This record gives sequence, structure tokens and C-alpha cells, in this order.
Amino acid sequence: MNQRDPTRVLIVDDSASVRQTLVTILEGAPDIRVIGTAADPFIAARRIQEEVPDVILLDLELPRMDGLTFLRKIMAQRPIPVIVCSALTEAGSRTLFDVLEAGAVDVVSKPRIDTRQFLVESSVRVCDAVRAAARAKLRPGRLESRRIEKKLTADAVLPAPSPNRAVAETDRIVCIGASTGGTEALRDVLEQLPRDCPGLVVVQHMPEHFTAAFARRLDGLCTIAVKEAVEGDLVLPGQALIAPGGRHLLLQRTGNRYSVSVKEGPLVSRHRPSVDVLFRAAARCAGANALGILMTGMGDDGATGLLEMRRAGALTVAQDEESCVVFGMPKEAIERGAAAKVVPLDRIHHEILRFGAMPALRQPA
Repeated sequence: MNQRDPTRVLIVDDSASVRQTLVTILEGAPDIRVIGTAADPFIAARRIQEEVPDVILLDLELPRMDGLTFLRKIMAQRPIPVIVCSALTEAGSRTLFDVLEAGAVDVVSKPRIDTRQFLVESSVRVCDAVRAAARAKLRPGRLESRRIEKKLTADAVLPAPSPNRAVAETDRIVCIGASTGGTEALRDVLEQLPRDCPGLVVVQHMPEHFTAAFARRLDGLCTIAVKEAVEGDLVLPGQALIAPGGRHLLLQRTGNRYSVSVKEGPLVSRHRPSVDVLFRAAARCAGANALGILMTGMGDDGATGLLEMRRAGALTVAQDEESCVVFGMPKEAIERGAAAKVVPLDRIHHEILRFGAMPALRQPA
């Protein structure tokens, strides 16, 4: 696909109203074109024979063949970037992990039309997911879109860090941001960490109703403890807190310890939770006692925040291009001078352990 050509999308969903809503959202973006829709996988297969799309938006509950089975057939026979577009629920999250492991690039919530704000935000998320999927490296085996181009910064949630503010001595802490491709990349990193590693706070771009199950899945796979963050949780060694979908996650200092705050708020850098919000909070309250890591993902969320962390004295790391599913967020951070180091995915856990072995400092933020 020529980079100037529109991204061609095939929509597979058994609901006519959902198909029409998605068509309207996607056709509102000048760089995206819907080449067809299908009510079930058999119709979709015939459409693909006529014209191969750049991206497929796929529901899971479909007649004649379920979406997971269809995804596995696509990835085995003719790999195409697939985004699962589902009515996400806690009960269905196990299947969603299966589709990510089967090769789906991303998961988004089906757009709802019950409120204008939800529909506007759905438009942003769906269109951005399509753009990211079109550029993704495949692993083996808007209705109002033109009115919402303005992108808010972390200023919408909290002010910038003061250059002369003192930071008391505290434990070391690791802040990680990821988006497209991040669910499996985070698993690769967190599985390598021992129980005596520094406390971690993680923003992974992910819909509501998915993050709690995602955290439980990681908790069952990793030596460290992993949980979805709730208001007031302490950041403890040997534990990772995952930002809840649809909420911003902020770091704050409570005495000489860190805790988190879960906040409502607008989309920041087109996301909620936003990596920029977490990283800015870390720059404000942790300074040189923090390590910031920006991993695979489309767009630039986290690049500004990582630069703020570096200017506050933090160590900063970006994932390298070769190991990224989408080299967007790390690329932006590198180009802005935010990343002190650029490392492959399989070296990120070493950076965390090396950082954790350093003594905590008292320094200006």
C-alpha cells in the first residue's frame, strides 16, 4: 500500500446498524476507505477474494462461523491485520485474549450511539486503531471525526512539573506506556521480572471492561503480582498496577511512598488512559527516582511525557524499531530527545533490574 493511498477496510459484523455506524465513522476519515461489509465470515471470504483489504474490523459473535475461528483461518492462509471490534464485557475477556494470541493487532469497543461524547471518542479510537493496524508488523501464527482533530495534552489533567521543586527520598519506581502490540510485549517484559523488582505502573491503551481481566491474566503468568489499579493503591516492589480502561492513572507521593490516583477526564493525546498523563505525574513527584519506558504503539502518546521525565532527572528508555509491532510512540520519543536509551524488547527487563539496583536519590524534580 502506498502511504498516500487510503487504508482499505473490510467490516465483518452481523448487525446492520453496527456495520452502518462503522462505515459512517471510517468514511469520515479522509485517509480511510471502506471497501465492503459482510454479515458473516463466508461472505467476508468472498469479499477478500474480490479485493484484499488492508485491515479487517471483525466481530466475534457471528453466524455460521465464530470470529476467533475466522481469524485463525485468515492468519494461517492469508495474514491480514485484524482489529477485533466487540461489545466488550468482563465475561468475554478470555476470548479476547485468545484473539490477541491468535494474531489480532488490536481490540476496540463497538461504538455506541447512546451519547454523543461516547460516539465521538469511539470514532477517534476506531480510526486510530485502523491506522495503526495498517502499519503493524504481523506476528506469526467518524460521525464527528472532522470536529475532533484537536489533541489535548496532559495540561488538561494536571499542570507541568516545576523545575525547582524538591523531591523527598523514596523507592525507585518504573512507569511503562504501550499501545498497539503492547499486550503481548508487556507480557514478555513482566514475565521476566522477579519479586524484588521495583514497583511498576503501566498504561496500556485498552478499552473498559478489559483491563481487570488483562491484569488477572498477567498475574497468573508472572512471578510478580499484577492488578488493575484502584484509587489509593500503593506502588509496591514486586507488583505492577495496570491503568483501568477509560480512566487516567496518576502517580502521587504519600509520605515517602508512592500511590496512584484514578481520574476521569478528557482524552489526552487521543487516549484515556494516557501515557503522557502518567509520565507527567512521575516527572512531578518522582524525578530521578523514576524509570520511564515507552513501548510499541501508534501515534505520539507518551513522547512528551517521557521528555518531561528525562528533564526531571529520570532514566528513560524507548523500545527499538525492530522489536515493535508499530514503531510510532517510541519513534516520536526518540526524535524529540526523550529517550536516553533505545533497546530491543528482550532487553527491557534488564533495564528495569539495573535501575532497581541503584540507590534511591534525593534530587530536584
